[in-house]
Amino acid sequence: MAIDTARSSLVESASESERAYQRRWWVLATLALAQVMVVLDSTIVNIALPTAQTDLGFSNADRQWVVTGYALAFGSLLLIGGRLADFFGRKWALLVGLTGFALASAVGGAAVNFGMLVTARAVQGAFGALLAPAVLALLTTTFSDPKERGKAFGIFGGIAGAGASVGLLLGGFLTEYASWRWTLYVNLIIAVAAFAGAMIFLPRHVREEERAGADTWGTISITAGLFAVVYGFSNADLHGWGAPLTVISLVAGALLLVAFVFIEQRARNPILPLRVALDRNRGGAFLVMFLAGIGMFAVFLFLTYYLQAILRYSAVKSGVAFLPMTGMIIVVASLGSAVLVTRISSRILIPTGMVLAAAGLYLLTHISLTGNYASVVLPATLIMGAGLGLVFAPAFNLAVLGVDSEDAGVASAAVNVMQQIGGSVGTSLFNTIAGTVVTSYLTAHLAGLRPGSPQYLLTQANAQLHSYTVAFWIAAAVFLGGAVISAIVLRSGVAQAESGPVSLH
Repeated sequence: MAIDTARSSLVESASESERAYQRRWWVLATLALAQVMVVLDSTIVNIALPTAQTDLGFSNADRQWVVTGYALAFGSLLLIGGRLADFFGRKWALLVGLTGFALASAVGGAAVNFGMLVTARAVQGAFGALLAPAVLALLTTTFSDPKERGKAFGIFGGIAGAGASVGLLLGGFLTEYASWRWTLYVNLIIAVAAFAGAMIFLPRHVREEERAGADTWGTISITAGLFAVVYGFSNADLHGWGAPLTVISLVAGALLLVAFVFIEQRARNPILPLRVALDRNRGGAFLVMFLAGIGMFAVFLFLTYYLQAILRYSAVKSGVAFLPMTGMIIVVASLGSAVLVTRISSRILIPTGMVLAAAGLYLLTHISLTGNYASVVLPATLIMGAGLGLVFAPAFNLAVLGVDSEDAGVASAAVNVMQQIGGSVGTSLFNTIAGTVVTSYLTAHLAGLRPGSPQYLLTQANAQLHSYTVAFWIAAAVFLGGAVISAIVLRSGVAQAESGPVSLH
């Protein structure tokens, strides 16, 4: 009887694996849709903020918390989300994450005051932290063939990289032609479609064996540490780097992250096994995504400012201006990188992409007050899109390539953490630098000018323009630094891993 039961289980498992293999491209479509929802929400609300602020009546100081609330919850809880996905099953994590994200979006769209909106955004971030690592882990375990995995990660990397700029476009259209509330309600449509796809195409949920010894202290230290770091950088944007709360948050965050490393060395069931982070290629991929997050957000942030504040583009027109960059990321990541990652070393692809991104940012330092989208902005964003496409697909692939099945969720969470923290650091860092540059420029050039005069207004505009170009110069330096680091850290040769059976969790 026991032998028959075991044989029946093996046959059922093999049949389930075969069905999963046949549906793998539908699985990719489902996972890409879920990823779109998570990535869109990093930017889609940004363009709607002025309208939401007028509608709900909150202050300029409060406004940034609509964005930061999402980033804080998402960034600080990602590793826990990845471990929960490993423990309870990735399909379970995906379905719960989609449901919670959709409900939080509905509450945010129906918000009647600032507190309700910020709370909904934080809850979105928390469920996004459960959803994002499950998506990447499922992608990893679904595509076991190296060539197909390269193609899948190329498509996925293109979507992940382009989602933020698509969010700017979609946010502009929804705000201008519907309501700012639809920048949140749109998630309901996406979540329902992704949920249906997950129920139809993903393999049935298989419960893993019980794992004893939860890493309580590791969970506490990494969550509190990441929260403190993200909060510290956000507070620096508002109150400066010397503010007591900024200093305390950043120091506490650094100490907690150091403590986390020591805890993980001794933990029986670590939330982030150090074997995941200490692999040379995987660690290099984490660094690459951190630096790319810093530099990429400079483009979205200051190019949006330039288009709207200097060139007077509408929200929709600003979003359309990002489309060529979006298209280039998708094309290069899904076609070029999908072919190249199986033939050319990531040690060549990623530094090349970083250098191209730096070249695009260098071109953006030539923007002017008179408006030169076709001659400067368009070629710059196309070049940068090509560079980011070459970075994202191999970096996502390296981050999870060869990791043990039981660690796939936490490995994918870690790469998301690095990109999210990089974006938070970049936003705060460049905002602070830009503010300092504007103040210095005005101090040096406004003396003797009559407030409100044409020369006074022109000087103010030049100050803003100068702050954007300084930010682009520094972002270009970040990408060049990333090119050097990735060329040194990553291994030579085409990265490969043992291919195994499709995981059913």
